[in-house]
Amino acid sequence: MNAFSAPPKVAVLGATGCVGREVCAAFARAGHEVLAVARRRRPHLDARTFLPVDVAAAEPARLADLLTSAGVGVVVNATGGWVLTQDAMEYAHVRLVERLLAATALMPVRPRIVQIGTIHEYGFVPEGVPIDESVEPDPTTPYAVTKHAGSEAVLARTRAGDADGVVLRAVNVCGPHTTEASFLGTVMARLSEASEEEGVDLTIADARRDYLDVRDLAEAVVKAARAPVAGRVINIGRGEAVSMRELVSLLVSVSGFPAHAVRERSAAVESKGGGWTRADITLAEQLLDWRPRIALPQSVRDMWATRNGARSAAHDGPGV
Repeated sequence: MNAFSAPPKVAVLGATGCVGREVCAAFARAGHEVLAVARRRRPHLDARTFLPVDVAAAEPARLADLLTSAGVGVVVNATGGWVLTQDAMEYAHVRLVERLLAATALMPVRPRIVQIGTIHEYGFVPEGVPIDESVEPDPTTPYAVTKHAGSEAVLARTRAGDADGVVLRAVNVCGPHTTEASFLGTVMARLSEASEEEGVDLTIADARRDYLDVRDLAEAVVKAARAPVAGRVINIGRGEAVSMRELVSLLVSVSGFPAHAVRERSAAVESKGGGWTRADITLAEQLLDWRPRIALPQSVRDMWATRNGARSAAHDGPGV
């Protein structure tokens, strides 16, 4: 990407979600004007420029006009994620990307596109194997297949010279505003609503996964928007495989819910990915000068605090 005399304006698609809202905040801290894009406004977006549009349904020419008139120089796709049906996944993960690429191809100055993909695009990896970018993608679940299709569309258009895109394959996220549709979000909601007398039953998969604070992911997105990495795939994670039981124990501890009132049982892995993920983040360090900085205990504390209305201030500053 060419150097800008002033930070380019950034459009964040999916700005109301857990990842999107932190990406908006990270770019704002870095001095960028942010255009938040989503189908419906949320209260936390009142202070930012907001564009209510369903990108997957928008005509490319109209979308191109909207982005051009707003002076957008970077587009971050933080949409999709926790949709359930095959049709919804195709709509959110494939059609939306195709409409976005068609629109940006019509713009007089093509913006940098940062596509937030998923580590699950690589498919199931044997336990103990770190996942680097040389691993051939072999997605198996509908979620991973459709996310991979969107990522490949960005890469193909970039290789053809019709786009300026980079794909970040991110691991599972935790931290502030984690959705209750996720595993940790579900556990958090159940702990919030349970009583000590009744206790709570939790089903935990025998899995080890790489988890990253959403604010660290947002910082990687900011760096990818500026770096000369067009056409690259870059893995973003902590580079650690943590057992799901350890994560749940952290969450139970910060919640204050009595550990003796938690009844756990094991289960087979049923998720959008496999039972093992550990990202090799060497390339992110080399190309983006990026490393994760927020420890998992702090991330889990902040996740609990935002769920219960009292966000920790420990990492609210510009260095998050």
